[in-house]
Amino acid sequence: MRRRLHGLASRGQDLDGVRVLIVGDILHSRVARSNAWLLKTLGAEVAFVAPPTLIPNGVAAFGVDVHYDLDEALAAVRPDVVMMLRIQQERMNAAFFPNGREYARSWGLSAERFRGLGEKTLVMHPGPMNRGLEISDEAADSPQSTVLEQVTNGVAVRMAVLYLTLAAANQGAL
Repeated sequence: MRRRLHGLASRGQDLDGVRVLIVGDILHSRVARSNAWLLKTLGAEVAFVAPPTLIPNGVAAFGVDVHYDLDEALAAVRPDVVMMLRIQQERMNAAFFPNGREYARSWGLSAERFRGLGEKTLVMHPGPMNRGLEISDEAADSPQSTVLEQVTNGVAVRMAVLYLTLAAANQGAL
């Protein structure tokens, strides 16, 4: 995945100028927050798009553009990367959007929206995916998708962090 993102970068080993649109449940997502921080640190331009009910208070602190309409955001941002987020229904105690069909129609990466992206636009999703809700099969299974790489790399990274944390604890560093 890094190699594929690197190909988008305008120079060196940074991500200067790469436009990333993060779509979905920003409110409940640790992925959105950590990726916004990391991507901006590496020079990317980051924007969020979600229903107003799924945008956290204080979003201005993230230093990202915020959109509430996916079609308008796609036209305005012209993203190099579209990162879809899972709707985390297990964390929702209230109705954050009318229903799944309405969410998919307004904020999901449908086959039609996917076909409107550039041929080199990467499609990301940290998984697990709710196919048909936040992402279509066509987008998830396309050659432009990095979903399987993300999931594979995510497991390896978490294993490395746990190993290093436990090793430091065993040496009394924590």
